[in-house]
Amino acid sequence: MVKRLQAVGNSSGVIIDKPILELLRITPQTDLDVSTDGERLIITPIRQERVRSSRFERARDRTLASHEATFRKLAK
Repeated sequence: MVKRLQAVGNSSGVIIDKPILELLRITPQTDLDVSTDGERLIITPIRQERVRSSRFERARDRTLASHEATFRKLAK
């Protein structure tokens, strides 16, 4: 599927066809995470479980970074 940007006020937007919205369970109220890998635009619907998992991963990473030496000693 090929799309072009369309003017929306002073910005531009991509119109997503209804079948794709239904397939991905996206509504106008769905929060979307917009990111890029440097070459592609990546739009991902934010689901509640994804937010919870992301928070857990950030907390885990902070804990491991803060107590790395202790965990290494315990692992021996």
